[in-house]
Amino acid sequence: MAKPFLKWAGGKRQLIGEIEARLPKDFEKCERYVEPFIGGGALFFHFQDKYDFDEIHIADLNPELILCYQQLQKRAGRVWFFLSKLIKSYPTTIEDRKPRFYDIRNEWNSKVEKIDQMTLDEKSFRVAQTIFLNKTCFNGLFRVNSKGEFNVPIGSYVNPSFPTKDDLMEVKKSLRGVIIHFAPFEQCVNWVNENTFVYFDPPYRPLSETANFVSYSKGDFDDDDQRSLAGVFRQLDEAGARLLLSNSDPKNTNPNDEFFDNLYSKFTIERVSANRAINSKGSKRGPINELLIRNYP
Repeated sequence: MAKPFLKWAGGKRQLIGEIEARLPKDFEKCERYVEPFIGGGALFFHFQDKYDFDEIHIADLNPELILCYQQLQKRAGRVWFFLSKLIKSYPTTIEDRKPRFYDIRNEWNSKVEKIDQMTLDEKSFRVAQTIFLNKTCFNGLFRVNSKGEFNVPIGSYVNPSFPTKDDLMEVKKSLRGVIIHFAPFEQCVNWVNENTFVYFDPPYRPLSETANFVSYSKGDFDDDDQRSLAGVFRQLDEAGARLLLSNSDPKNTNPNDEFFDNLYSKFTIERVSANRAINSKGSKRGPINELLIRNYP
């Protein structure tokens, strides 16, 4: 069974049980699966292992993430070839690791604007670097600045949890036949029909001003984007698709914040518990409520 090859803030592995319990009763009629914010892909990989869709579309507006999926779909063996070399050359002590980590990060950052000019092998090498940085940086984050540069410092993992060759080959198997889009979420209306299940997992609305520290791509996802997404949700609802959306619950920090309750007032909104380890202070990590919003019984 394939599993996420990147650690992704807000990953859905712990919510899969809650999501499974809320799938539509006629889920077997859903011949098509669409996920416009693929991220780490936890639910996608779970569904690929358990269900059989005729057509699958995954998308994201993060070019580095989409490059990972594209290369692993077609060239997982080459990605592993380069990743294994990076792993073998990584020193065993933290002090010795620092210069190596920052050399790789600097090289990665120097080619942010050059992806389109890369050869296939250069793209595979870049994906290997992305996985390597994700697994060795602080908290296993993927965060970039306004220039698209990776800016997470080195982590203190003694034994980083790199994927194995078999892991990447399982990812390749799961991606067989999947249509991968580098596209904004609005374009998903072109891939959806009445027999489609769509899962929206957008960048979460920050629970406080200081909580908004993760940028997955150059642009931020603000309240206007959340409203635009709600508009697409309503449009697809009218088209007859089954829709499920997750987001943060602003009532965790402000009981009077009705942002999502108002935005999705005609749909079913449920609050489920999730453990989130995105706070830099361990003492402030723990269960919080997240929203699951759907348009079916």
